[in-house]
Amino acid sequence: MKKIEAIIKPFKLDEVKEALQEIGLQGITVTEAKGFGRQKGHTELYRGAEYVIDFLPKVKIEIIIGDDLAEKAVECIQNAAKTGRIGDGKIFVSKVEQAIRIRTGETGADAL
Repeated sequence: MKKIEAIIKPFKLDEVKEALQEIGLQGITVTEAKGFGRQKGHTELYRGAEYVIDFLPKVKIEIIIGDDLAEKAVECIQNAAKTGRIGDGKIFVSKVEQAIRIRTGETGADAL
């Protein structure tokens, strides 16, 4: 099993969700987040005063998926979230040792 974490632009969430559902994804966790990468935020003018916005709004998506679909899921996220502009986000993939469904006690891939 793999855990895929993706930090994307908020307006791309629906496209990513639909792309993942098309490959058969069962569940997804979405968290609102703020952060910055290489772009280091930007400056804005508000009522004549200039100020720096360091942390830009982002969305963090977390999915746990079987090894067989992991590569396909990463491709889906990458294609759906891409705008070609700075700040598109990042995807992290890590190995999951164990998964347990609390309600039934199922473990491993059955718990997904």
